[in-house]
Amino acid sequence: MGTLTSCSFSTFSFKIRTRPVSGALARKSLSIEPEKWISPRSFRRRGVSISYRELGFRCRSGSGGHGNYDEDSSSNTSKESNATTTAPPEEDDERRNSEFQSEKANTSVSSRPQDISSFGPPYSNFQVDSFKLLELLGPEKVDPADVKLIKDKLFGYSTFWVTKEEPFGDLGEGILFLGNLRGKREDVFSKLQKQLVEIVGDKYNLFMVEEPDSEGPDPRGGPRVSFGLLRKEVSEPTPTTLWQYVIALLLFLLTVGSSIELGIASQINRLPPEVVKYFTDPDAIEPPDMELLFPFVESALPLAYGVLGVLLFHEVGHFLAAFPKKVRLSIPYFIPNITLGSFGAITQFKSILPDRSTKVDISLAGPFAGAALSFSMFIVGLLLTTNTDASGDLVQVPSMLFQGSLLLGLISRSTLGYVAMHAATVSIHPLVIAGWCGLTTSAFNMLPVGCLDGGRAVQGAFGRSALVGFGLTTYTMLGLGVLGGPLSLPWGLYVLICQRSPEKPCLNDVTEVGTWRKAVVAVGIILAILTLLPVWDELAEELGIGLITTF
Repeated sequence: MGTLTSCSFSTFSFKIRTRPVSGALARKSLSIEPEKWISPRSFRRRGVSISYRELGFRCRSGSGGHGNYDEDSSSNTSKESNATTTAPPEEDDERRNSEFQSEKANTSVSSRPQDISSFGPPYSNFQVDSFKLLELLGPEKVDPADVKLIKDKLFGYSTFWVTKEEPFGDLGEGILFLGNLRGKREDVFSKLQKQLVEIVGDKYNLFMVEEPDSEGPDPRGGPRVSFGLLRKEVSEPTPTTLWQYVIALLLFLLTVGSSIELGIASQINRLPPEVVKYFTDPDAIEPPDMELLFPFVESALPLAYGVLGVLLFHEVGHFLAAFPKKVRLSIPYFIPNITLGSFGAITQFKSILPDRSTKVDISLAGPFAGAALSFSMFIVGLLLTTNTDASGDLVQVPSMLFQGSLLLGLISRSTLGYVAMHAATVSIHPLVIAGWCGLTTSAFNMLPVGCLDGGRAVQGAFGRSALVGFGLTTYTMLGLGVLGGPLSLPWGLYVLICQRSPEKPCLNDVTEVGTWRKAVVAVGIILAILTLLPVWDELAEELGIGLITTF
């Protein structure tokens, strides 16, 4: 048998097949052809250890005493076969054993080549080892036998005519079928989903997505569609682990503490002077005795309850919207913050969403529920502030705090009046603070960026490309401090670290959500921007929101 003397990489994939050779010994030869992609498991079953899925290569043999793997190989073996018929029986047996040992050594192609130069100059030992590591650690790909079966039995003239295949998924672990739709997309997709289970069982998830780089719309209207295929263990979210439950519990306890801290800070006019000086004077070094704050914990609980109530109401809204759709959600991971009590919570989808309308409904339910409760608390707090019977429960806050929100500042100004607002401090009910913090948190979560509720809603209503444009604009406004004022920097970092990636596509990621859902999403984003938009000094002085002494 000859040896492989040179190899060059190419874009096509390869297969291994065996063919008999004339002679007393049925020897196996290696034939590499650009005919059909097969998995590494098939190689191992055939006794060949090659572990590259995506990387095909072309091999050719050299001359000078070596055999080759083309047509010349058959002639060489024929000559050797003729020679064996004239040799004595003893020599024939010895040569058979020698040929068998040589054949056994040469038919095993190692996945780690002895000489890396055979892979061509662009690839080093480190790169080849990296290919093998990605092969071992990467997600499970679609079985090529199933792909052929699906093309033959699932798609057809009456549903979807496949013309091309491309990689699908974050790491190309799936198959994207491109072609021509032969019916109404929703009906075709429903039919294909049912037939897929009948053909290959419950192994794969089928996605209907917009065709990438499409040259034009579908002749029946709307965008051209393609169908992506992924294994369920790859496409479906992983279940929540015990360690994640522990982290969620710790974050919730920290959020309770930050909410109580907010309640204590709202009583700044009652706190001991040494405590106030430590938290307000930048030159203060010696911390005060924190036991001085214990008497104020009980009076801080109502405000803490209000902040926590808004957070829980927000999450209940998500779960109530997800339950009828049979969508599972993860346990919420609350994010503590000493200024607002909390930045909200991270809630993950534990199911693949069926369509974009479901994504919009679940995403909007949380912030709208939290905002409804917060706005009720805010209005009730303002009404109690104007009630003389509740004067004993009021707390004094700097009037410049009302400059933090254009929308909430105008509502407060219209309710409390010019005289009350145009002063150094304003006496308000604690419910005003709880409602203000809840509305601010809900507005932050409605920003159209990443995996925030607003980002999910925009992606579901207007598509992934629209979310990219909205996201860049939002990041710019946060970076310049246009939104959120002093909270823009910590909130922007939180989004970049925890929520920057867009949501994964739905099973039906093509069907539009309807005009009224798009209108609700747009109104929610506008209200969020008005809530987070600060009032600059000149406008605040003119409107009577706070007391401005310098410009």
